[in-house]
Amino acid sequence: MENFVGPIIEIVKSVGGPIVRYLKYQIKFNGDLEQFNARKQRLCNRKDDIKSILDTQLHYGKVAKEEVQTWLEEAEEFIAKDIAAEVNGWGCLSCCCRVKVLQERARELQEIYERGDSLANKCLVKDDPSTSGVKLPASELQGSGDVKEEILACLMGDEVTKLGVWGMGGVGKTTIMENVHNELLKEAKFKKIIWATVSQPFDIYKLQEQIASTLKEEDTRKHPNATVRAGMLLKVLQRHMPYLLILDDVWESFELTAVGIPEPFKGDGCKLVLTTRSREVARGMDCEIIEVKTLPKVEALKLFINKVGDIVLSDQGCIKGALESTLKGIVDECDGLPLAIVTVAGSLKRVSEPRLWSAALNQLRECKRKVAGTNDDDAFGILKFSYNRLESSKFQHCFLCCALYPEDHNIPIHSIIDYWIDEELIDEKETVQAMEDDGLYILRKLVDNCLLESSKNELREDSVRMHDLVRDMALQITKTSPRFMIEAGKALTKLPEKGKWTEELEKVSLMRNKIEEIPSSILSSKCIMLTTLLLSYNNLSIISESVFEHMPALKILDLSHNSRLRSLPSSISKLVNLTTLLLQWTNLTEVPSFSEFGALKKLDLDRTKIKEVPKGLEMCTNLKYLSLRSYGEIEYCSILDDATLLNLSKLQRLFVDERTVLRVEVIERLEKLEAFHGRFPTVHDWSIFLKCVYGQGDQLSRYFVIVGKYTHPIGVTLLRRYRTVEFGGIDIVGENIILPPSVDGLCIGQCNNLRSLNDFSSIKDATDLRGCWIWSCKGMECVFTSWINPLVQTLEELILEGLDKLEGLFDAEMITMSPPPPPSTFSSLKLIMLSYCNKIKRLIPSWKLLGYLQSLEQIYAENCRELEEIIASDPEGGDIIKKLILPKLKELWLINLPALKSVCSRSAVMVCDSLEDIKIEKCQCLREIPLSLPLVDNAQPSPRLPLKIIRLYPRE
Repeated sequence: MENFVGPIIEIVKSVGGPIVRYLKYQIKFNGDLEQFNARKQRLCNRKDDIKSILDTQLHYGKVAKEEVQTWLEEAEEFIAKDIAAEVNGWGCLSCCCRVKVLQERARELQEIYERGDSLANKCLVKDDPSTSGVKLPASELQGSGDVKEEILACLMGDEVTKLGVWGMGGVGKTTIMENVHNELLKEAKFKKIIWATVSQPFDIYKLQEQIASTLKEEDTRKHPNATVRAGMLLKVLQRHMPYLLILDDVWESFELTAVGIPEPFKGDGCKLVLTTRSREVARGMDCEIIEVKTLPKVEALKLFINKVGDIVLSDQGCIKGALESTLKGIVDECDGLPLAIVTVAGSLKRVSEPRLWSAALNQLRECKRKVAGTNDDDAFGILKFSYNRLESSKFQHCFLCCALYPEDHNIPIHSIIDYWIDEELIDEKETVQAMEDDGLYILRKLVDNCLLESSKNELREDSVRMHDLVRDMALQITKTSPRFMIEAGKALTKLPEKGKWTEELEKVSLMRNKIEEIPSSILSSKCIMLTTLLLSYNNLSIISESVFEHMPALKILDLSHNSRLRSLPSSISKLVNLTTLLLQWTNLTEVPSFSEFGALKKLDLDRTKIKEVPKGLEMCTNLKYLSLRSYGEIEYCSILDDATLLNLSKLQRLFVDERTVLRVEVIERLEKLEAFHGRFPTVHDWSIFLKCVYGQGDQLSRYFVIVGKYTHPIGVTLLRRYRTVEFGGIDIVGENIILPPSVDGLCIGQCNNLRSLNDFSSIKDATDLRGCWIWSCKGMECVFTSWINPLVQTLEELILEGLDKLEGLFDAEMITMSPPPPPSTFSSLKLIMLSYCNKIKRLIPSWKLLGYLQSLEQIYAENCRELEEIIASDPEGGDIIKKLILPKLKELWLINLPALKSVCSRSAVMVCDSLEDIKIEKCQCLREIPLSLPLVDNAQPSPRLPLKIIRLYPRE
């Protein structure tokens, strides 16, 4: 036995050292391999993050940079390698080698990871500078695809610099160019794409304004001299080369340089396109001409069937036999004109009786015959057919009144319906709400019949507009009966000549001109039938004393928005038939006595400098609408006395200045009141008012009521709500305050015992609250203390101002409590505005809340001394980049925030694909904003993003 033990001991002694070293290397190798695999997983995550960011940017039509593509390929190749198999191939006795190989691969992995880390906060795509345009709401093209492609070819090529798109009115020139505009947004040909509507008459100021507005050149827009503006615009456009300028609806030739548009030439890459009904205009501006022709019969028939609906088709999808010949006859009469086809189809929707179609065909032919010989006679005849088929003369008159507005003007829906009510075109009803509903019905019919188009104005209000050819047809009708004189929006500096003021005139629209004076010499003859005179948005300063003596039948007089107008002639008192008098936004300091205005139904004196309630107002016993608001600029010296108000018992809409004290006992006597703006000094008065209103069935459809003291002069303008209550300087916690269920706007100011909104017991009753504005409440510590609150489900706007003790939007326990908030929490919130709240450190206290803020469109934070973060960092974030997605965010304004260090954590990136406007001002500690925005090589925003403007101050 000893013979065997001895040798074994010697062997063990000889190999013991290597075994120990082997075990040490094996332990180290296992540890290194585990760490390597963890780092490899991090690289995999980084690769996925980079690909995700790249995918977001490539969504906008960009190309990945070479370094990005190379890195992704290297990362994917490395991740695909089986490193464990590679190192194990060295065998069990080569532990040292295996560890060294693994260390080498680990260094390679780290190098790839670090390069990826540097890419994460960079732009990953490249492109040539392109447009900053926004996609236009273009209609679908019908049979004009070849023309569109021809135009695109000219614009993408280098030979043609000026292009004239010519064709008859209604043929679809504008629609084609809208589609071309949108198509070019995907390309990198132009640095800017500018769209301007010229119309008639040619107005150099209007054209310069549109171009400068698109380029965000405020100084150019504001300069009063056209020649100086042209010089400024010339330099601006030269900075934005190469650009594409599209001038829609050009009626006459003009010198480009007089406007400030450089003549394009082949070397600068710039292009000019104009659409016009006149070949001579296109020739006169030295354009290459492309004609837009009418639709061929097959395309015309297809468009008509598409617009009239399936009512004309059989179950097999063919035209019903009884309708086929008549339908094709109607389409033939439309002569392939898209506007005519769409309009006629709109007037025949839901008509299925063959005999009615036959009658319609005969009527269409008759209309075309009657207008033969006029300009655009075929089109006018076809459009006149649709006008004739409106339900009644009332609908026709409502339609014609839309022509009183300027060409290409977006008419707010509420404005046109109010005007129809003033004109008594809508039948008298018990309530204004019912009349507005009728007006909305008429408006929808006009849109359905394609005589009006839905649109949005510059304030994003729902509006309607008339196609210029449809308006031309309406103007043709108004030359006969009823007789209108329409010179709106034509840049007139004087009244139309004396010969146009005939005795037969019924309605005159001179709105949106530059008229300074109404002299008696022009109106020496009586306009005995004139019922409507619209002179809003002019430069009126002088109205002759005798002017109104010549208008005995006048019912509607609109002199609003004439800021130079300081007095009215006493002859206005002779307008005894006047029913509507609009004087808002003038500088009137006094008005003649109203004692003779017994027929007056509507009086608007908003934003004037009148310091006393007009004399004789108590005699206006038929008044239904009275507005005397100054919005804090002018304080009325006298109040509306009880006797005056009691005489105005027919009032349906009453709007008075916040400083005017009204007795609730008098207001409750106004039994027909539907809309009210005013103030009650006590909660007791408010309670009486509510009891009266709801005792009559909640007839108030609109209200802005201040309870307590008037504390903030601009509250009205910030919350554009139909039903708003403002509490100012009262004990909102101790008082038994009632909120009406219909309230959709809530303002709270200087209520210092309020610690959070949940202290306001009645908030639970406001189940439709959309806007909330809180300011100067010295005790406010947080806004919400519980997710169980109707407000977090419905709120759209949250404005917080001057809250010295505010530490956050939410109580600290809410953020950590379980279970999480309901899914619908803040699902409607669009606006957060924070100002002069000096204690708050984080606006959104947890990045996890972003999942509930997917509707957020605007973030404003200003003058908050201690605000450090907009979106709080994740304390457990690590190195993995999180994508913080705010898909609808349009505006981000951060102003005078001296402690602001970050918008969100450096380990996060904000994905905001809808962002339009960034403003950073006086945020000294803020070094970067980790936004995931597609950029081009020179760090400019991608043209595919709607980003329009970035403002930084100071620059460094």
